[in-house]
Amino acid sequence: AELHDPSDRRYRHAFITCTNCGPRFTIIEDLPYDRPATTMRAFALCDACATEYADPADRRYHAQPVSCHDCGPRLWFERGEDVVTGTEPALAAAIDCLRRGGTVAIKGIGGFHLACDATDEDAVVRLRQRKHRPDKPFAVMARDLLTASGLVDLDETGADLLSLPARPIVLLPARPGHSLAESVAPGLDELGVLLPYAPVQHLLLEALPLLVMTSGNLADEPLCFTDDDARARLGDIADGFLLHDRRIAVPCEDSVFTVVDRAELPIRRSRGYAPLPVLLDGPGAAEGPEPQVLAVGAEIK
Repeated sequence: AELHDPSDRRYRHAFITCTNCGPRFTIIEDLPYDRPATTMRAFALCDACATEYADPADRRYHAQPVSCHDCGPRLWFERGEDVVTGTEPALAAAIDCLRRGGTVAIKGIGGFHLACDATDEDAVVRLRQRKHRPDKPFAVMARDLLTASGLVDLDETGADLLSLPARPIVLLPARPGHSLAESVAPGLDELGVLLPYAPVQHLLLEALPLLVMTSGNLADEPLCFTDDDARARLGDIADGFLLHDRRIAVPCEDSVFTVVDRAELPIRRSRGYAPLPVLLDGPGAAEGPEPQVLAVGAEIK
């Protein structure tokens, strides 16, 4: 509500956050979780933010990523040697690039995404060729639940999953006649859909309601999460970079879930879930040797 309120001092602030939302795991460098132990220490609080941060009655009390237009991280857009600074000009440049069929590398909360217009077949094919990912489906970020419902069959479980604060990618049955480019998920009868979870995504999707939002890497490579690494490894894939100066300390991929018999089933448990524990139910879960669990991970996923 504040993000879209012209009378609010954080109107269209691309890093708006409060005590109950915003990055945590990806900005932490040490414990206890306090601003000096996060990558937010680079941004000195202005008087207004410092007052909110210190007030136990305020919704931003001890919100470590708290910031505003005056004291927070900054957005900019790079295309070759050209650099566009300022939130609105940078967003406008990124949106223009996407509308022209380009791919934009977007620095997010836990790493980079590669984004293009999910309704533009040529743009999606070009991204596949550059990313060396000929067949594997791309995730699509939809502006809101109504937009998502035009792509996939949404039951109550699927809608609830999409709407969780954790905002996972959810694999759901594709709706016949949807508006996405055929190459988003070629030959498949389901789509991976997610809703925006970072303010910069909300701002971009105001203009383009459906974006491919795939991991910022070449096929089978680790996720890019630093500016220099992204420029080096994504330079041949992206036509432009939407960057910010809040450093990512810990990379974190999007989580992926599916729905089986109206129950949620995790496929990749990451952003929004890790490193929270998995709670086990049943006899012996608390005091005995049962149940026995083997936990494995492949290539840091």
